[in-house]
Order: sequence, then structure tokens, then C-alpha cells
Amino acid sequence: MELEFLGTGAGVPAKGRNTSSIALKLLDELNEIWLFDCGEATQHQILSTNIRPRKITKIFLTHLHGDHIFGLPGLIASRSFQGGEEPLTIYGPAKIADFVKTALQVSGSKLSYKINFVPLVDDGLVLENDSFKVYARKLEHRVPSFGFRVEEKPRPGELLIDQLKQFEIPSGPIYGKLKAGEIVTLSDGRVLDGKDFIGVPKPGRIVTIIGDTRRNKNIELLAKDADVLVHEATFSHVEERIAHAYYHSTTTQAALVAQKAHVKRLILTHISARYTGKNAYNLQKEARKIFSNSQVARDFDMIEIPMKG
Repeated sequence: MELEFLGTGAGVPAKGRNTSSIALKLLDELNEIWLFDCGEATQHQILSTNIRPRKITKIFLTHLHGDHIFGLPGLIASRSFQGGEEPLTIYGPAKIADFVKTALQVSGSKLSYKINFVPLVDDGLVLENDSFKVYARKLEHRVPSFGFRVEEKPRPGELLIDQLKQFEIPSGPIYGKLKAGEIVTLSDGRVLDGKDFIGVPKPGRIVTIIGDTRRNKNIELLAKDADVLVHEATFSHVEERIAHAYYHSTTTQAALVAQKAHVKRLILTHISARYTGKNAYNLQKEARKIFSNSQVARDFDMIEIPMKG
């Protein structure tokens, strides 16, 4: 599991930061990539990575401001041109379906795959499969905005090989059956229950992504015990009034959430174009005064999220 930042800027593209988009790479887990937001020129950013658009199966949109959605039509069309045949599911405020369908209709774009739209209205579970759950909760922005919590389900414990050796069970197909939790009868009549030879389940990882928002009670709920919290920090703490007026957050506010929610790592993104060079580094120092494991993301940064246990 990895996060790759395709765009870390706010509002408009800048020389050093493209508009918002984050890829959650689940290649080992699902052979899929999930995008969170898709700002203008996201597909151009992808050209500088090893991401294949056909691997993108889900796109989660925090809200419908242009710097978070203007890259969708191009990416969707290119995914079709580049061999994408699997359905694509887009999660976001309800009007996203109108935006995408209009862009495709006006441009005469024909797709080789189906798009499914999942409108976000209320707080709750929006996706569940064998490996993951994704929750969305409302944030506070000028338009409907949501944060996301991706929870990996606990993974089965390892097969206790040493115990099997004590029973003088040779390695082979029997090991596979026991690891699957099956009951196996050996040639000598002994009956083994696979559940007795599997270690304690390993807890899954948690990734929280917070888009544009003022301080909001739901942020801490989404972030609780996360391995990685990605939080917008459009402004420095000295501009808290401006941040509040524009429905955004500061470095200090994000760091306080990380501290209170007991997250392991804080990544700050959606950085205003006014902060370049040393000024961007100062944003990181501000956050670290409160939460030491803080980092200001740059375009193309990759964050590995190791397995627990």
C-alpha cells in the first residue's frame, strides 16, 4: 500500500505544484489504484509515474470545485484509449454525474467501459469488499465536501509452521488447507483443525484523506488511529482568519487533529501558491511544533504504508 501525490497545490496550478490528486496504490492488495480527487492535468502528472490509467478502478472526490475535478474528462477518455475495459466507479457529491456526462457528450467521447456513479449524501460506509471498507463524512466547505477513511480489514494470521513440525507434518498441500482454516484428516487417522495452527490476525492499516474544510468534528472521527492522515493545510497558522473565511484549514489545525486522533503520520497538502521554497518548509516546521511526524507533501512524493505486526 502506497500513497503517491500527483498534485499538492490549492486553487490553480503552479510551477512546483499541480492541483489536487492523490493515488492510493493497492497493487499488492487488489491490483488496483484508487484516486482521491482529480484536478486539472492529473493525467499529465501520471505520465511521470508508473501508474497505468487502466489500473484506476475508483475515484473518490472530496468536493466539486474545479481544482479537484477538472482533470476527470481527460483522464476518463484516456483510460478508454489505453485499454481500460473494467468499470470505473466515481464517488462524490451528486452533481458529479452531470459534469462527467456533459463533458463526454459535448466532446463526443465514446468509452470502452462503464462508469458507475455513487452519490455521497450522508455520513457512512460507501464501499466494502473482502479487503477494505471506506467511510465518508461531511466536512465544512463552501460546497458539499467529504473526508474519507480507508480501513483495511484484519489479515489472517500466519501459519504456525513450528507447531506443524512438532506434529511431524510434512510441508505440501496439507499446509495450504490448514492455512485456509480447513479440517484435515491425515493418512494415519489424525484430525487437524486449521484454526489451531493459525496465528493471531494482523490489524489492517488505516488511511484518512481530508479535503477542503474548516475545523470540523468529523475530521477527528475519520482520523482516529490512522496510520497516515492526509490533511489540507492551505494556510499558515498566522493566517487562521483567512483560512476560516475561505473555509480552509491551517497547519496548526491539522497538527492538532493528528495529535488528538493519535495518528502515526501527518501529511499536509493543498498548499497555497503563496508558500514556495523556504515558506513551504516553514509550514512543515509549524506543524512539527505540535505533531513531530508531520510532512508537507510535494508533487510525486511517495509514502509507503507498511503492514502492521
